Amino acid sequence: MTFKTLTPFATRRTTLAALVALALTSTAALAEVKAKIGHAMPESHPQAAAMNKFAELAGTYTKGNVKVQVYHSGVLGSDEKQLQAVQAGTQELYIGTLAPLSTRVKEVQVWDLPFMFQNEREVYAVLDGASSKKIFEKIEPAGLIGLTWTGMGFRNLSNSKRSVTKLEDVSGLKIRVMANPVALETWKTIGANAVPMAFAEVFPALEIKALDGQENPLVHMYANKMQEVQKFISVTNHVYTPVALVASKKFWDTLAPADKAGLQKAATEAGLLQRKLLDESDDDVAAKFKAAGVTLNTVSPAELARIQERVKPVVAKFAPIIGEEFVTGFYAEIDKARASK
Repeated sequence: MTFKTLTPFATRRTTLAALVALALTSTAALAEVKAKIGHAMPESHPQAAAMNKFAELAGTYTKGNVKVQVYHSGVLGSDEKQLQAVQAGTQELYIGTLAPLSTRVKEVQVWDLPFMFQNEREVYAVLDGASSKKIFEKIEPAGLIGLTWTGMGFRNLSNSKRSVTKLEDVSGLKIRVMANPVALETWKTIGANAVPMAFAEVFPALEIKALDGQENPLVHMYANKMQEVQKFISVTNHVYTPVALVASKKFWDTLAPADKAGLQKAATEAGLLQRKLLDESDDDVAAKFKAAGVTLNTVSPAELARIQERVKPVVAKFAPIIGEEFVTGFYAEIDKARASK
């Protein structure tokens, strides 16, 4: 038997090739996956703090494999533009309203039905329930993976003209509403001149009096300096607006199972933090509005009952469009949460 002896040059070449292969393997193992998450809220908003925490947790739970960069204040575009980018895979993550999908995923419109909830506890029970999971299933064919639902708050009415304490006070006010058919129908039914408009355009329109008012959660209003252009707020809690943290399916499908699990865990914890921060902020923000000279009015239960009666035809009109079975199940979840006091 003969043995082939490697020359010193061949030995060095073999060793070098092994070292190169090892270096390439190590580099691949250490390569970061970079992901952008965008949202509309300014850095002073609880959502911004929650998303900063999400980025931190994502790094921790993926052992540094996924590096999330947060973009606040609509830097990456409007909600609609960001959702389109996430669907296309040019943006990896987004948190905000799913309203722009309402024409394609009709179940999203259920959140626009007025006066469904009495408190945040009922809202959170539904956000963690079967109906919300079903909406996440419905958006997957649109290129989106739902990671968690979290809060944005009960919507209330502000305006620059007068205190609104009864149904008749709304009549004729030019109010910006979300660009969805349920919101438009609701405010028209109440008597407002409802104007759909992108939120980025609202403050300038209020400033030049092209609009009289708008409706949003209190924390959202204060973070966007509505106290500078609105002198009256009515606490109506007419609709609760949730937001969803979603990932691009194209991006999600590239991740290792362990990294998917890490991002999911980070999203869930950040969503719970956002709910907590929002709940803690409402009383503080109300005091700040008063200090800024804004008049806060609480609409009485009797008057709210009158308004609820007025908008019942809106619910009756849109329930078949959204899906009778789905709406029935949604209300059943609310009833179950209410009964568990």
